[in-house]
Amino acid sequence: MDLLNNNNNKKGSGFNILGKESTTHGGYGAGTLNLDNMTPVIVDVTAGEAYVEMGAMHARSDVEKGIKFLKEKEEVPNGKPYWLVWITVDQNAQGSYYAGVTACEMTVDREIRRGYKSLPEHVNKMDKSLKRQIIVDHMDNPSKEVLGNFLKGFNEKMYANSEQKLRDDLGVL
Repeated sequence: MDLLNNNNNKKGSGFNILGKESTTHGGYGAGTLNLDNMTPVIVDVTAGEAYVEMGAMHARSDVEKGIKFLKEKEEVPNGKPYWLVWITVDQNAQGSYYAGVTACEMTVDREIRRGYKSLPEHVNKMDKSLKRQIIVDHMDNPSKEVLGNFLKGFNEKMYANSEQKLRDDLGVL
């Protein structure tokens, strides 16, 4: 089911969050996570844009490459702000929808090749997205609007099928 392929995307690959139906069940591979329905999206706060970045699935996005990440945000005072957003898609009676959407903060200072991110937060937010949770209310308002417009613009029907909480928290109806 190849519903998502964003040709308007300037960076990275298409938005391929929907792969084949999940076949992971009992037996061999039980307990493994199936990430076929998940896609990482980067929100560049300064540029006011969002784009799919499949490399972020393994902490190898263009933003993260060549950067040593530190545990304290204060150690990167001139870091450029980003949000890494984990998006999980599912199906309901109306069709596909954004089931899990969670955002993680990240800053990067290319000049000194240092950045800040909390790896435990990124892993936990990825897990919460897989568990169909919406956690975006802690984002700054301009970034919420960028993300909301990106999701709506990518597939308006999926956005409309999503939980009201997602539209309310992002402020894009």
